[in-house]
Order: sequence, then structure tokens, then C-alpha cells
Amino acid sequence: MDAAAAAGAGAGSGDRGDHGPGVRRPRRLHTRHPDPGGRLPGPRRPGGGAGTGVSAVPHPLAPAVRVWPALRAVYVAQLSRARVARIPLLFVATFQSIGIMVLMRGVVAGGSGDEARAVVAGSAVLVVAFVALNLLAQYFGQLRAGGGIDHYATLPVPAAAVALGTAAAYASFTVPGVVVTAVSGALLYQLPLGGLWVLLAVIPLAGAALAGLGAALGLLAPRAELATLCGQLGMSAALLLGVLPAARLPEPVRWLRELLPSTYGVEALAEVLRPGPDWGVVLVNLAVCAGVGVLALALATWAYRRAAVSRPA
Repeated sequence: MDAAAAAGAGAGSGDRGDHGPGVRRPRRLHTRHPDPGGRLPGPRRPGGGAGTGVSAVPHPLAPAVRVWPALRAVYVAQLSRARVARIPLLFVATFQSIGIMVLMRGVVAGGSGDEARAVVAGSAVLVVAFVALNLLAQYFGQLRAGGGIDHYATLPVPAAAVALGTAAAYASFTVPGVVVTAVSGALLYQLPLGGLWVLLAVIPLAGAALAGLGAALGLLAPRAELATLCGQLGMSAALLLGVLPAARLPEPVRWLRELLPSTYGVEALAEVLRPGPDWGVVLVNLAVCAGVGVLALALATWAYRRAAVSRPA
């Protein structure tokens, strides 16, 4: 027994000497494993230090997507999403505008007067303001608060494509509601229908201006609740300042009306609802609306780039 114990002790000492001090011996798979060598090695520190085996040559990144193809992809995706999720809201926006015209019909006489034309034009553009300004501000506010901007930032998609494509999709989504409201209002107030083809220019230009403003409000708001509040206030301003003729408003309120992007679309549409429209006035208002739309979309693009590199507190 003493000899066997001494032999076992000697073998153990030899193992410790082979592995060195402080090194954990391999562990058995389990106590009854038939193979004496069936052991799990203990944790070992990889030789060569940190970074061994990592190539110092950077891997090439995927090529950046050009702006127009990316914008088209974002536009199609957002338009499909809006058609599925926003149809009830478009119905609400259209019903709201038609209800305003019916309500105002009790105090505004039909015909080609300034009041009737202002009510119809302002109610039609209000559909654009409800969707492109109000809903888009809420969408971007929730997207930023929920971290969705980070997802878009990881994709090889230019910031301009995301901002402009989403704004264009929401503006395009308003076309049926605007057409229905304008035709219904012209019939309700006995206004000529011949100039309503101008909606082909009013909808995209006013939509670009209002969508750019809505996207900027949603992206710059520090909280989603504030983005919703800003969108609601902007839509209310488009309602209150759009359905009333400028001549009936006080001078300070008239200045605020001039600052609203939808004002020039309303003026262009109201002009073509008279029997003999002044096409020079129409073109000037459309040109101003286009310029405001470019500025609003540029602001939205800048706000998106700013939101992509900073997270809300």
C-alpha cells in the first residue's frame, strides 16, 4: 500500500511538473468514461496576445446606393405601407374637409365670390395638410423615439432618399381625397370645374411643402408627444388660415398666413375657381409654392441627418 501510494504521488508530482505551476489540469468528461484520455481541456489563454489572427487589411464596404434608385425604393415601400395603414385616416381627412364645406355653406353664399372660393380651396388643401403635415410629423416623431432612425442609418441609403421618398409617398397618398373634396366643393358652391386640372400641380407642390415641414417637425421634436402636438398645430393653422379669404383677416394674422406653406397652393386653386382666372397669378403662386417646397424638403433632409447621429435623451 505504501509503495502504491508513493507511486501515485510520484505520478501526480510528475504531472504537475509537466503542466507547470498554476495551470488547471484537463477535466474528465465524466467519472465512468472508458477512455482515460477522454478529458476536456481547461481554459487556455490563446498564444500570441490579443488580435492574433485578425487581418489588418480592411474589407471593402458595399457600394453606396445612388440617390434616385434609393428614393424610388423608399417611395414605393412607404406608399404601400400608407395604403395599408392610412386608408381610414385618409377617409377621416376627406370627410372632415367635406364637413367643413357643408358647415360653411350655411353662412357663405354660393357663386364665384371670394368667400366661396376660399372655403373650397382651403378645404381641399386641408386634406394634404392632415396627411402630409400632421401624420408625417407623428410618423417621424415615433420613428425617432423608437430607434427606427438607427435602422435606416445602417442601410446604404442616402439620407435625402429616406426623407424625400417618405415625404413624396405621404403627399401622393392624398390625391384621391383632394380630388373628391375639390369636386364636391365646386358642385356645392356652384363654382366652375374647368380649372380643377391645376390640382395636378397644386397637389405635388403643396404636398412637398407640407410634407417637408411635417418631416422636419417630427425629426426635430425631442419627444414623440411634441411631434404630435406640432403636427396638430400645423394642421389647425392650415384650417383656420386657409378657408378664410385674406382680405377678411387682420394684418398680423395675414402675415402668419403668408408664412404657411399651404397658403400659395390655396391661392392658386382659389384663382382657377373663378370664371375668368388670371393665369399669371396662378403661375406666381405655384412658383412660390415650389420654392417653399424645396426649402422645406432641404430642412427635412438636414433634420434627418441630424437625427441619424443623435439619439433623444
